[in-house]
Amino acid sequence: MFYAKRLFDVPYHQVKNYPSATMFATKIAGDWIGTSTQQFLDEVMLVSRGLIAINIQKGDRVSVSANNRVEWNVFDIAVQQIGAILVPLYPTSSESDYSFIINNASVKLIVVSNKELFDKVEKIRSTTPSLSSVFTFDQVEGATNWKAIHEQAAKVEESEVTARMAEVLGADLVTIIYTSGTTGNPKGVMLSHSNLLSNVQACIAPIPAKQGSKVLSFLPVCHVYERMLHYLYMYLGCSIYFAESMETIGENIREVKPEVFSAVPRLIEKVFDKIMAKGEDLTGIKRKLFFWAVGIAEEFDFMDKSALYKIKLGIARKLIFKKWQEALGGNVRAIASGSAALQPRLARIFFAAGLPILEGYGLSETSPVVSVNCFVKGVRIGCVGQLIENVEVKIAEDGEILVKGPNVMMGYFENKEATSEVFDEEGWFHTGDIGTFQEGKFLKITDRKKEIFKTSGGKYIVPQAMENKFKESRFIEQIMVVGEGEKFPAAYIVPNFTFIREWGEKNDQNFSAATNADIAQSTVVNDRINEEISHFNKQYGNWEQIKKFVLLEKEFAIAAGEITPTLKLKRKKIMENYKSEYAKMYSN
Repeated sequence: MFYAKRLFDVPYHQVKNYPSATMFATKIAGDWIGTSTQQFLDEVMLVSRGLIAINIQKGDRVSVSANNRVEWNVFDIAVQQIGAILVPLYPTSSESDYSFIINNASVKLIVVSNKELFDKVEKIRSTTPSLSSVFTFDQVEGATNWKAIHEQAAKVEESEVTARMAEVLGADLVTIIYTSGTTGNPKGVMLSHSNLLSNVQACIAPIPAKQGSKVLSFLPVCHVYERMLHYLYMYLGCSIYFAESMETIGENIREVKPEVFSAVPRLIEKVFDKIMAKGEDLTGIKRKLFFWAVGIAEEFDFMDKSALYKIKLGIARKLIFKKWQEALGGNVRAIASGSAALQPRLARIFFAAGLPILEGYGLSETSPVVSVNCFVKGVRIGCVGQLIENVEVKIAEDGEILVKGPNVMMGYFENKEATSEVFDEEGWFHTGDIGTFQEGKFLKITDRKKEIFKTSGGKYIVPQAMENKFKESRFIEQIMVVGEGEKFPAAYIVPNFTFIREWGEKNDQNFSAATNADIAQSTVVNDRINEEISHFNKQYGNWEQIKKFVLLEKEFAIAAGEITPTLKLKRKKIMENYKSEYAKMYSN
C-alpha cells in the first residue's frame, strides 16, 4: 500500500516509518554533516509558518533557484504545505528566461542560493512587477537572507499550517516546471501532487534502493527527474548525499559509496572517457588485458551468450572491471540514466562491468517517467524499458509516441493553445518523440519528430540516432547533423580538445600550447576526425553519410542559448550562430 496522498506526506511517512539521522548529508569543511528526518521537518514547519506570516497565500507562485542542497528541499515541502505553488528555476538559465518565467507565472517571491544568482535576479527586478521579495540561502551582502522567513514564524501558530495542509488535495496543482524548450519561450508544465506521486509509486519496484541506502544527488533537483527521485528516496528512507559540484563528482562517489545515483548520458560518456584514458596509459600485458576486457564488454547482452563468453566475462570482471567498480565506490547497484539517448555501446560496457545503467524515458509533461529498463521486468539494451505501472502508450501512424496515465500533466500554464496542440480528442498526450515497441513490450526511441529532416533528394535523415553513434568516437565531444533540403548531410563537430591534446603527445603532435581554435583549424586534427567520420559512415546508406563537416572551437553552451539545461541541442540557435560555417559546407 502507498501511504502518500500529497507530496508533503512523503517526509512524514519517513519520520513515522524510517526516521533517519541522515535524511540528507552535506559536505562542510571536509566532513559529511547529516540532517535528520526530524530536523528537516522542524525546519519545514518553521518556513511554512514564516511564509504565511509574510502573506504567501494558497495558489501563490514562488520560485527557487539554487544548487542541490537541503535548503532547496526544505523550501519545496514548506511551500507545498501552505498550498502555494513552486516554480523552480535552473541556476544556469538566462536573464531573459528568468524574466519571462517570473512574469508568466506572476511569481511573488524567490529564494536564490548565492550572489551570482542574486545579481541575476536584481538585474531584472524592474521588468518583473509581481516579484515583491528576494531572499538568499547564502549570506550575501545587500541581500536578505532566508532566515528572515524563519524569524517571522513566531507570528503564526503551527495549527494554521496544519489547517492549510488539510485543505490540499492530491489533484491540486503543486508545481509549474518550465521546460527549457529547444525552440521559443519556455512552457510551464503544470503538475499535481497526484501526477508526481503516481510516478514515485510506480518507480519503487524498478529502483534498487531501500531504507538506509546511500544515494548521491548531483543532477539539478529543479529538473523533474531528479526531483521525483528525491521524493522516491525520501519515501523509501534512503540517505541523500549532495555532491559538491560536477568537478568533485568522482571524489564524492568514492567517499559516499552510493548504491544509486542518477546521470545524464553526457556524464556517463565523460566517465568512460576518463577510464579509457587510464587504459591508454597502461603498458605491456596490463594494457592488453584492459582492451581485451573492453572488447569482451562491447559484445555483452542479456540473451544468447555462450558459456565460453560468460567465462571470459567472469575473468574480465575479476581482473579489470572490479577496479572500475571500486572507482565508483564499490557499492553501485544502479545508475539511473535519463534526459537523452544513451549510446548502446556504453550500456553494454557498463552492464558487463557490473555497473548497471538503467535507462528510462519520459518528459516533464509525464512527471517524468514513462518507461524504464529494470531488473524486475527485464532489460533490453538500446531500448528504454517497459512501461511503468498504470501508464499507457500507443504508437501513432507516423510513429509518434502517445501517452496516457495518472502521470500526464494538467496542461501548460496560461497557454491553452499549446495545451490543445499536444492533447488529442481522446486525451492522448503527443510526446513529439518517434518510437516503436520491440518484442511487443520494450519501448525504443528513434528520434524527435520535429528533428527528422529530408535532403533535397527526398531521403529522410534521423539526426539524433546518427549523433549518438558518431559520439562514440573519443575525438568528438559534441556533434550536430544538418542538411535539411540540401544534397547531403553535414555536421558541426566540437572536438574533444582534452583527448586530442593527450593523443597529440603520443603521436608526435604537440598541442600543449595550442588554443582550441588552433586545434580546430589543424589539418592533422581535421584529417584524423575525417577518418573517424569515414569509419562510422560505413554503417549508413549513401544518402545518410556525412559528406562534410566543420570543427568548432567552442562547446555548445547554455549561456549561448545553444543547449538546454538538460544538454539537449537547440538546433535553430546553433544554426543561427554558425551561419557562415554552414554556408562553407554547402558552398559547392
